[in-house]
Amino acid sequence: MEENNLSIELNKTLIYIRNLDNCPPSYLNDPSRKEFFEIVWLKNEDALHTIKGNEYPLKGDWIYLIPPYRVHQLNKAGKKGILLSFKRDILDDDVKEFLLDVFKIFNIQGEFSCLQISDETAIQLGKVYQLLEEEYQRENNSLVIIKALLKVFLLQLVRIKEHNFTVQDINQKRVYEFMVLLEMNYQNVRNTDFYAGKLGISSKRLNQILKEKLDKTGMQLIHDRIVLEAKRQIIHSENTIKEIAYDLGFKDRPYFSRFFKQHTGLSPEQFQNEAKAHIVTKFNTLF
Repeated sequence: MEENNLSIELNKTLIYIRNLDNCPPSYLNDPSRKEFFEIVWLKNEDALHTIKGNEYPLKGDWIYLIPPYRVHQLNKAGKKGILLSFKRDILDDDVKEFLLDVFKIFNIQGEFSCLQISDETAIQLGKVYQLLEEEYQRENNSLVIIKALLKVFLLQLVRIKEHNFTVQDINQKRVYEFMVLLEMNYQNVRNTDFYAGKLGISSKRLNQILKEKLDKTGMQLIHDRIVLEAKRQIIHSENTIKEIAYDLGFKDRPYFSRFFKQHTGLSPEQFQNEAKAHIVTKFNTLF
């Protein structure tokens, strides 16, 4: 009964806010969840992802920005923090530039983006979040006020992301710009020359930079992005494997299956079955 009530709530609402310690486990399995942008703010916790150059987890405040139709799931077990989920519809009447900024901070890595925030930034962000949560909890809350406070909260996150960007060296900025271009063009353009040209450098130089910063070449990152989209569609869409292959620009299913297995070690069907089993048995993990 609780799961049915939650499903009804998620279908009806544009925004869903919970402390992680009282977020219903059924939320993670609810099919309506896939439509939400999710902000997961871990407070004084270890990072959930591996940080290059650091062998051990780093404790602090981490904000994970997870776009709709994700592959990853949140490991919330025993974590301190908050979950703020919202549907795109709550932003649809906003200005285009703001929407692009929001989509950029959520989608820059294709699957999720992560920000580590300082104590000072956490305090400032916390003030806005407290107002948002208070209005959300009111019995007769105002959607207009909630939307306004959500916008302020998101603008703060955009500013944090932009600050992180501006303090990076020139090659790190090129990596960022490459990832933005990749997100916009990977479905149609799959050669490194195109991206290098957009950045005003040679393909050889672009590959050197990407290898140095991400330990992968441009083509490897393009392939990674295609595989990620394939995983998303296999998990979340109702399309057949053949339809997904055509949607991703593969001429036939066998070629797509070989490509997918080469990069994941599994056939699309094996991945689909394992993902379903994983969601049922280990839905609290990032995978």
